[in-house]
This record gives sequence, C-alpha cells and structure tokens, in this order.
Amino acid sequence: MAKLTKITTQKKNKGRYNIFLDHGQGEAYGFSVDEDILVKYRLQKNMELDEATIEAMKQTDEIHKSYTLAINYLSYRMRSEKEIRDYLHDKEADPEHIDEIVARLKKEKLLDDQEFANSLVRTRIMTSSKGPLLLKKELIEKGVQASQAEAALEHFSFDKQYEKAMKFAEKKMKNDGKKSFRQQIQTVQQTLMQKGYQGDVVQEVLANLPEEENEESEWQAAVLQGEKILRKYRQKAEGYELKQKVKSAMYRKGFTFDVIDRFIEEYCDN
Repeated sequence: MAKLTKITTQKKNKGRYNIFLDHGQGEAYGFSVDEDILVKYRLQKNMELDEATIEAMKQTDEIHKSYTLAINYLSYRMRSEKEIRDYLHDKEADPEHIDEIVARLKKEKLLDDQEFANSLVRTRIMTSSKGPLLLKKELIEKGVQASQAEAALEHFSFDKQYEKAMKFAEKKMKNDGKKSFRQQIQTVQQTLMQKGYQGDVVQEVLANLPEEENEESEWQAAVLQGEKILRKYRQKAEGYELKQKVKSAMYRKGFTFDVIDRFIEEYCDN
C-alpha cells in the first residue's frame, strides 16, 4: 500500500495534477492525472492506495488523454473511424485504448462513417469540381465502406453532376482558346473523365457544347500553334519536307486540313 501525501497542480497545465506517494521510504512523485480522474477516484491527501488501484488510475488517465486528443482532432471537422484510429496510432495510444475510445465516440454520436461520408460529399459538391468516381475513391481511402460511399453519393444527382461538369467544361474551353476547337473538345472529355465523371454525364456535356468552332478564333489558334511548329522544324527541314512536318504536327493538334492549308500557304510559302 502507498499513502497519498500531496497533490499539486501542474504549472503548464492547470487541468492536470501531480500525485505524490509514500511507499514507506518517504515522499516521492508517483504519477499525474487529469482533473476528471482526480474527481472520479476522489483523490485526497492521506488516502491509502494499493498497486491495483494506482495502475487502474494510470490506465484510466491514459485513455482519458487519448480521448481528449481524439475530441480535439474532431473539433476541426468530421472524421472517419479510420482517420481517428490512424491519428491515435500516430500519437502512440495503446491499441486496446483506441478500440475503447472509438466505441465511446460512436456511442456519443461523435463518430459515424455514414454521416461523415454524407458530409464530405456535400462539401465536395460545393467546393470542388470532382466527379462521383473520385469522391468514392476518396471516401474508400478514408476507410468508408463501399456501400456507405454509394449511399452518400446519392446526394450527388445527375443534374448536379451535369451542372458542375458543364460549368467546368465552359471554363476549360475559354482558357484553352489557343488550342484548336477539336483539341479543346478532346481535352474537356479527357479531363472530365479524369475528374471522375461517368460517361453518361460527359456525353451530355459534350452534346451541349458549341457544335462548331468560331472561325476567327480557330484561325488565331492555328497561327499561334503553327508559328511555334515552324520555329521548331525550320532548322531541321525546308521546302516540301518542312511543309509536311508542319502539316502533320498541326493535324495532331486538331486543326482541319482547310485551316492547315491556309496556314501553310500564308506562312510557309513566303
């Protein structure tokens, strides 16, 4: 048995207390506890404490510290169970304590993977241009079950997907005005697929984009791209060979033969 001889408040953390014990060899520091543990065990001077009780208090305090870390981590935003477990593992919490903390957080409705998934999807709809396939991938990486991810993605209706994808496509085409119209369309299609939009949404967007390029804009893009190509090949070829290299390169960039022939006539024959 040990006698509790003194309780002092920690200087840097007023919510924690140092417990001093005497095991028959004089007073010495025993351990520290949070205020909640102090109250729970009704610790006071001259109490007799056996080793089992001391060990129980230490374990309870360790769990409390880890629980407090988890609560603080949750205060910034909702978390998945995997995120909480990974975080506590990084903080070197005991695996058994992690299980206990996760169970407590679930009981207190502070940890719910379905609600987490729903919230993440709603947030991404408002703040990002990601499509549903990327959102599902993100959720699964955060430890959410596939069925829960699918349920959360019901919030991302076809109409919402189309609206976001079309807005992105229009912005993309405006920013890619220096490219050929065909290349702009191809880039929009590839990028929307990369962003996780499904084929039916992508096809609907493409079907509602302008069907024909603006002739003047297309010509300006051809001149810009063509001059770059000319500078690249002029040191390596000339005459017919140069024209063929320019024609092939401009075709790969999506320009029509009419536009290419006009460029070659105006810029390569002079």
